[in-house]
Amino acid sequence: MNTIQLKPGRDKSVRQRHPWIFSGAVARVEGNPAAGETVLVRSAGGEALGVAAYSPASQIRARMWAWQEMAIDRAFFQRQLEKAIHLRQALIDPAESNAYRLVHGESDGLPGIVVDRYGDWLVLQSLSAGAEYWKEVIVECLVDCTGVRNVYERSDVDVRKIEGLEERVGVLCGEAPPTSMQVCEYGLKFSVDLCTGQKTGFYLDQRYNRRVVQGLAQGRQVLNCFCYTGGFTVHALAGGAAEVLSVDSSAEALERGAENVALNGFPADQAAWLQGDVFQVLRSMRDQNRHFDLIILDPPKFAPTAAQAERAARGYKDINLLAFKMLRPGGLLATFSCSGGVSADLFQKIVAGAALDAHVEARIVERLAQGRDHPVALNFPEGAYLKGLVCQVA
Repeated sequence: MNTIQLKPGRDKSVRQRHPWIFSGAVARVEGNPAAGETVLVRSAGGEALGVAAYSPASQIRARMWAWQEMAIDRAFFQRQLEKAIHLRQALIDPAESNAYRLVHGESDGLPGIVVDRYGDWLVLQSLSAGAEYWKEVIVECLVDCTGVRNVYERSDVDVRKIEGLEERVGVLCGEAPPTSMQVCEYGLKFSVDLCTGQKTGFYLDQRYNRRVVQGLAQGRQVLNCFCYTGGFTVHALAGGAAEVLSVDSSAEALERGAENVALNGFPADQAAWLQGDVFQVLRSMRDQNRHFDLIILDPPKFAPTAAQAERAARGYKDINLLAFKMLRPGGLLATFSCSGGVSADLFQKIVAGAALDAHVEARIVERLAQGRDHPVALNFPEGAYLKGLVCQVA
């Protein structure tokens, strides 16, 4: 087996079972491993620390499959997938939703592999060289483990470029999903597009947080920013919101959002839709002295890495500052960050700074995170990417 040997003193994180080995920790590579091929990881003293997928194009030079010397083969992936699926069966009530995350990468011991289930379709994202190397085997195992015959690939994400991989979209097994299919969530219905929608078609990681917002919306005037296809909008209406104004830059997303409102039987005049840049829209509303009882901020990823956190912090502070200025007394702000480069602690400091500059007194009444089908392995804190706060102004 090809081998990578670590530099002296650079094996601590591996011994603590962190799955990433950065290029700066590698002393030398013995052999000529191809991208994604399994390599044996050795300490500077020659001790075998486990096996990993080799990624010559990435700063993350290897991702650990196991912390012992063992074969990485079809049986390995069958075991890992069965384990991940069993855990979901213990956590997800089928009556709650038919759309959820089945495999969550490193946190399920499968670095770079993401699989979401939408009813009779599985949507796979291959995000690393190792995942790509074993993709055919993984698809075979998924079909065996789930009985789902339709597997669609949505590996159209920027991180593949870092791995030296081209973006890929298309059928891996079975049939292509329809351009519009319905999923259920807490008794509500949503039209999703698995082929071109954001992420794998829907923001499954926000399912529990949408339910929280539903419980806060009664009688309130709601502003939903970065609304995408109206997930929070529909839940707010289900919670008895007086009216919801939803803002997004995508006309197509807004059109599907209106479809989702109609799909659930809510009056069209309770939901207004506005296409535009959220930053500009919020500034315009502030200048018009508009006010709301509940504002939702669910922006896209501003900082994929910690190196971009400073620039992202300015964006987060700007939108939260504007939101605080537009909340009525007693109003609520549900604000989120899905940026891996922004920690929960930093995000809270940003929101606190925004409240201070807005000259409002605010307090955290609830902390939110990704749903339990998106677990965070204790040895991989980077898996905790979604942070949320519900703040109330005095």
